[in-house]
Amino acid sequence: MMSDTTTAAGEVPLFGPESQFGSFFDDPRWALAMIRATVLEAAHPQIGAALVDNSTFVAHPWRRLRNTFLSMRRMFGADASVREREAARLNRLHARMSGSDSRGRAYDAMDRSARAWVVATLFESAVTMCRLSGQPLGQDTMERMYAEYRAFLAALDGDATALPEELGDFWRYFDGVVENELENTEAARVILYRLFDHLPAPALLDGAPALWAAGRTVAGPLLGAITVASLPEPYRRRAGLPEMPGAAALMQGAYLATGLARFLPQGWINAESIIEVLSLSPDSDDPRARTVTALRSRMRRAAALLRLLSPLSDDPGPEPGPAASVPGSEEGRRSAEDFFHKVLDQTGDGHLDWPDLAAMARELATRLDLDEPEETRLYDAFAAWWRELQAALDTDGDGRVSAGEYAAAVPSLAGPALIRAAEVLFDVTDKDGSGTIDADEYRALFRTAFHRDLATTDGTCSRSAFVGDFLSFMSGRRTSTPYDPLLADA
Repeated sequence: MMSDTTTAAGEVPLFGPESQFGSFFDDPRWALAMIRATVLEAAHPQIGAALVDNSTFVAHPWRRLRNTFLSMRRMFGADASVREREAARLNRLHARMSGSDSRGRAYDAMDRSARAWVVATLFESAVTMCRLSGQPLGQDTMERMYAEYRAFLAALDGDATALPEELGDFWRYFDGVVENELENTEAARVILYRLFDHLPAPALLDGAPALWAAGRTVAGPLLGAITVASLPEPYRRRAGLPEMPGAAALMQGAYLATGLARFLPQGWINAESIIEVLSLSPDSDDPRARTVTALRSRMRRAAALLRLLSPLSDDPGPEPGPAASVPGSEEGRRSAEDFFHKVLDQTGDGHLDWPDLAAMARELATRLDLDEPEETRLYDAFAAWWRELQAALDTDGDGRVSAGEYAAAVPSLAGPALIRAAEVLFDVTDKDGSGTIDADEYRALFRTAFHRDLATTDGTCSRSAFVGDFLSFMSGRRTSTPYDPLLADA
């Protein structure tokens, strides 16, 4: 009998580029299916509560998209050692997420039934996207793909028993969860309405707010309507989701149109390259940055023309240029309010608490691809910093820091715990333990080369310089540092 992660001799592997999942990875339809699957995940009470309390998908959706994409690449790749390492990382991440929702119900991101539901939504949404685009999967193909997703769950949980073994039983399981367990959760509502309506621009379009706002004003409601129309009818009815007239036809048209991509030459659409380009910051040393810079310049001109021809009622203000300079410095300062919302409030809920700092630690650990015990050292350092902030700023004792409490205190933030966090970050970035950070180690964290005179630094970054830069960003609220694309960008 085969295990959940192996196949008989001569069969196509369950993981890797030849898998059914691999054939969908660069398919534009997958973007619509992923949004649909995410809403169904968020509608599960346990998952929805964990997302509201811990996820950065509202404030930093593009970062979350990139990290999720890379994680799926690793989990479904052909290299078993990479898959095992990624599964261990995801399990450590989820083990740190537990609590209770607004109704006092406990949630745990390691709950096996909830994790099985995440996998179930991905599989069912993939089947649905093929059906809606006029290319329904055959029974053999569906069974093959279902085996792949059960193997994915087995790689995470050690086995796949939380999902039915047979495909026929899966559909009864799926319908039962939809009809009996899903709710109109806050997380589902945020994804359907707030996220699309307020989606921040990716780094590529950050310099053209008017152009982005105009496109989002049209695309946001349409994408929400398409997603709602594609959800299972029993859930739409129980959740009371409004359906726009003609939404079903619009949804069908969207899936059919994106399905036409199958006629493009192979290799024309590469999801990984698209996501990487969208994430490039203007000062990146990536060779593609020159093209991005030229595109941004054209977009700024287009945005200026758009404002002249049809000014928006909600004026986004002038196009941002280089950061305003501080005397004696090449870096600009942002206001305390801007710093609070763009850097400290990682989850976008308007407050600072432990999940926000945990999200910072998680992003840093992801960039550096940390294993234990370095990952725990980094989390512990940020936890100590949170306790320091809470003690200094939480004046009303509610266990979190509001924007008002932060602005009233205007703290330097550079206490002993923050200094220790900076030192731990240096240690885990210094992979070879040389006591300095070379260009490759620096690039691993910031995805850009040194922005300093290498002739005077011998091509390395010292501990004091690294720690000083981190403290300058966190306490001085400086913009235009390597930390801005890392912790402030969407």
